Amino acid sequence: MRRWRERRWRHSLGARLVALFVLLAFAVTVTFVVGTRSALRGGWQDYVRPLVTNYADLLAAEIGTPPDIAKAQALVQRLPLHVRIDGPLVNWDSQPPDPSDEPRRHRFEAPSDTAWQPVRTLADGHRIRFGLADVSHEDRPRLVGWATLAALLLLTALAYARVRHLLRPLKDIRAGALRFGQGDFSRPIAPRRDDELGELATQINTMAGNLHQMLDAKRALLLAISHELRSPLTRARLNAELVPEGAERNALLRDLGQMRDLISDLLESERLATGHAALHAETTVLNGLVAELVAEQFADAGIRLVLAADLPTLALDRTRIRLMLRNLLDNALRHSAGAHSPPEVHTARDGNTLRVTVRDHGPGVPDDQLPQLAEAFYRPDAARQRATGGVGLGLYLCRLVAQAHGGQLAIRNARPGLEVAVTLPIL
Repeated sequence: MRRWRERRWRHSLGARLVALFVLLAFAVTVTFVVGTRSALRGGWQDYVRPLVTNYADLLAAEIGTPPDIAKAQALVQRLPLHVRIDGPLVNWDSQPPDPSDEPRRHRFEAPSDTAWQPVRTLADGHRIRFGLADVSHEDRPRLVGWATLAALLLLTALAYARVRHLLRPLKDIRAGALRFGQGDFSRPIAPRRDDELGELATQINTMAGNLHQMLDAKRALLLAISHELRSPLTRARLNAELVPEGAERNALLRDLGQMRDLISDLLESERLATGHAALHAETTVLNGLVAELVAEQFADAGIRLVLAADLPTLALDRTRIRLMLRNLLDNALRHSAGAHSPPEVHTARDGNTLRVTVRDHGPGVPDDQLPQLAEAFYRPDAARQRATGGVGLGLYLCRLVAQAHGGQLAIRNARPGLEVAVTLPIL
């Protein structure tokens, strides 16, 4: 979770804009403070120092020699000054040291710039030190610093809220793009504003509408062709049955059977892809369905069954699950030629899901081709070419059947061979 949050923060445009604002504000503040201090240190101090020195001479002259405490008290009452007199006859402090306020006492007694805490030595040996009486101002920079920090944090929060508001349409655009990518064109992106992001949302809606029309046209064409091919294909099969027995007749019937299966897969895949197929769910024992299919259609293939005991029953569309299993087993057998072991079928329970795994021991496929194996009409080269059978609809149809039941299909290289796992939820 922590890594996910850090990755999301790094890839968040709003977060990066706010961070840029904070860094810019910090840089501007530091530049302004350093520049101002440099300018003031090199300019006005040269003018003020002589004035402070002359003013200290006047104050010392007003106190007199020897120092007159009454005059010093009058100065302290009239001016915000701290006056301390040390000498052989007079020792007086306008602010007697408080043991509980050690920092302030040390600040006044510590050596400092004589221009800002001037010391005057009188002719009779007395020393008069002047300073500002209101030392509470020394805490003001700290208060100003905290107030500045609070203001910067407030500005950052306001900037973050504003950036989130400005970038809010991006979330709608992202959600819409995900919907369109999954084939859901029922809800367009709602443009929130008339700025560039609003125009982008409108353009994406237009693009999605065009894509939807093209996909509908493609599906309609496929369905029309498939339906139209069924009748001549049926007549061709009837005519082929009249051909005398022989290798030519068997090859012709085999090719016609492949064409029939191809048309059936095309029609079924389009029904599942468009959501028009209603599942005829019934209580099913998955192990029994697997064993039944293998016994009926793959009895001589030597398929190894590893079925977990005591699996719960599921509400499944038996016809479509059989179609999915048949395609998986056909695919495994087709690519197990010459393998040292026959294909395997495993069933297992994994938490709230049941998993059916079909594995062959063939050559497998390159890892970079795994994500495309379950796409329509995709066929890897070399080991899985057209000559070995199939047009790239088998795994695609299996994925649609799994998704129609609320499950998923995953493909990985088992080394050796390919492993296809279908997970089905336990409802």
